[in-house]
Amino acid sequence: MSGFPEKVYTQSEVEKANELILKGYKHHLEIHGNSLFKSRVRKALEHVRTAGYYDFLRTYIRRIEEIDGLTQLRRADAAIWANQYAVKNSVDAASLFVQKASVMKEYLEGKLYYGGQAEKRSDKKRVEFLEALRSISKDEEVIEECDKLLKMWNDSSLAY
Repeated sequence: MSGFPEKVYTQSEVEKANELILKGYKHHLEIHGNSLFKSRVRKALEHVRTAGYYDFLRTYIRRIEEIDGLTQLRRADAAIWANQYAVKNSVDAASLFVQKASVMKEYLEGKLYYGGQAEKRSDKKRVEFLEALRSISKDEEVIEECDKLLKMWNDSSLAY
């Protein structure tokens, strides 16, 4: 299956993307950046696979690209722009990727993908991923990191 729009910005591009996704389209996920960045992203993607979220990620994200700037979802490109700092911790990076895929999903579905309620939903998806990874992983370091991040997310959710 091919023909996914190069950009996902106009109504017709979004409609075409949704049509393909409903038919089961998955991106061949690309990683652009230097060798250290690529290595760190691949390690994060191992966690995404372990937790069972790799197909979800590939449904909505086509590329993870290194930038020297702020990490962000580039909705029109179906891409995540990430800096070296964002991928240094592989468990945190994996949860970030799943969170950004969730935002991309809402964007394509026409939901309000920004603002307070949208932030809560995307944070919830990130926590859901961390809980799944924690329950499936056999690696003690990964489990400890999940616990640390889950505590951080729980503590920060008290602010809502």
